[in-house]
Amino acid sequence: MIFTAFYSTIIVVMSWKQTAKKSGQILLILLLTPSVVHAAQSSSSNYQVNEVFFGSGGELNACSSNYCSKQSAGETVVGGSSSANYQARGGFNTNRDPYIEFTVSNTNLNLGVLSKTSTATANATFSVKTYLAYGYSVVNSSDPPTYGSYIMKNLTIPTASTVGTEQFGINLAANTIPTTFGANATQNPSNTFSFGQVAASYSSPNYFLYNKGDTIAYSTSSSGFTDYTLSYIFNIGPGTPGGFFNFSHVIVATGTY
Repeated sequence: MIFTAFYSTIIVVMSWKQTAKKSGQILLILLLTPSVVHAAQSSSSNYQVNEVFFGSGGELNACSSNYCSKQSAGETVVGGSSSANYQARGGFNTNRDPYIEFTVSNTNLNLGVLSKTSTATANATFSVKTYLAYGYSVVNSSDPPTYGSYIMKNLTIPTASTVGTEQFGINLAANTIPTTFGANATQNPSNTFSFGQVAASYSSPNYFLYNKGDTIAYSTSSSGFTDYTLSYIFNIGPGTPGGFFNFSHVIVATGTY
């Protein structure tokens, strides 16, 4: 089974030929659609058993009028186990529903007016988590910035930023050139529980790339949150037309179960 979540970013870039009284904007519009597969507890027409276990005791939902908790006592096995065909989670209070969760933090950025003498940069951040999964992939699913029928030149191989040359690209790394921006992927809460990775082509600091359809991040197993930072560069050259360039960046996270 495959389930997807969507992240959509709309970036409006203004070229250098426009007046300085106006400014380009990066507007991040978030379309997050986590998909969940529901698995029923063991039941028949007359009976239901929730989270069968052997141990001293426990309760899935111990609730008062204001609070709820999950309780367990005497657990002998906890954590995950898997083979090529099966996987299991040990413990009294395990969730039986596989899911993918996709979240986005910062939502408003401003590029200002682009210049032939400097590189414009921007960051956006997102996090992915999967449970009871055989991994996930995050894919670029949109074209480069456009102005009418004109398409800004995207970098098709990892390339350093060059001022005065039209370029558009991204990476998911901590960069120091053309300025200090971006960040490496981090595991949340730690690499004991989270296993997301940046695709090799997008992981090199100070080198940028953008191809529609590329996988930019992935995991090969269930994973806690991995926090990713998207770093954008925008360079314009003498042949870049003046006007507002629109970029609707759609990223699709797909989990396999």
